[in-house]
Amino acid sequence: MNQIRLYSLVLFIFIIGFWEIIAGNMSELVLPAPTVIFLTLLEGLIDGYFTAHIIRTMLEIVLGLLLGSFLGFAAGIVMGESEFLRKLLSPYVIASQAVPKLALAPLFILWFGFGMTSKVVITALICFFPLLENTVSSIQHVDKQKLELFRMLKANRWQTLIHLKIPAGMPGILAGLRVAVVLAVVGAVVGEFIGGSEGLGALIVASQGMMDTPLMFASLILLTIIGMILYQLVYFVEKRWEKPYMKEKNK
Repeated sequence: MNQIRLYSLVLFIFIIGFWEIIAGNMSELVLPAPTVIFLTLLEGLIDGYFTAHIIRTMLEIVLGLLLGSFLGFAAGIVMGESEFLRKLLSPYVIASQAVPKLALAPLFILWFGFGMTSKVVITALICFFPLLENTVSSIQHVDKQKLELFRMLKANRWQTLIHLKIPAGMPGILAGLRVAVVLAVVGAVVGEFIGGSEGLGALIVASQGMMDTPLMFASLILLTIIGMILYQLVYFVEKRWEKPYMKEKNK
């Protein structure tokens, strides 16, 4: 594992070095060098220029992720437990996801205004489907022998759901949450692109208008870092959950 991380670090250094060389022969407006981007990022962090934008985007991401994940998980449980509701609602859920969120963003801004609410709703809608899909699949694919054991013990539907289906399906549910975390960043930025004066997405639009390409890249790097941190947090929780579950499963 350490060897793979070393290779990854070497590849990263190679990419940055190659980028620095290429950028040296190009206009800063087209492709700024990594050193220029780093200085812009560092300067903005030190003087607090990025602070308000980071906080705003983080709030939109976290609130949208929490709302979308909760609704997706709850709807996944209901649809996973009821075949009738699953068949009834599935076409509408799929149709809602088939529509590009970028096309819906102006409509949400018209309904909810230019404030944070519209961005949270867009983010929640994007995060909804991965949790729904993974939850439905996870609670349906339960070990049949364990399910039969619960029936023999005369466990009711609620007890079976709480004590068997959800714990057994948690790895799949958390995998859906990992996908939702990454998409939450996309949702917040899409909302800020369409209508927003604050946030890293709005800053990217503003930097484009000012023709400040280093600022644009610095904002993209901050968004990437936020997404990676949130992804790693969910991954850490997933691994922490898997250890006791696998021990219990192997008994």
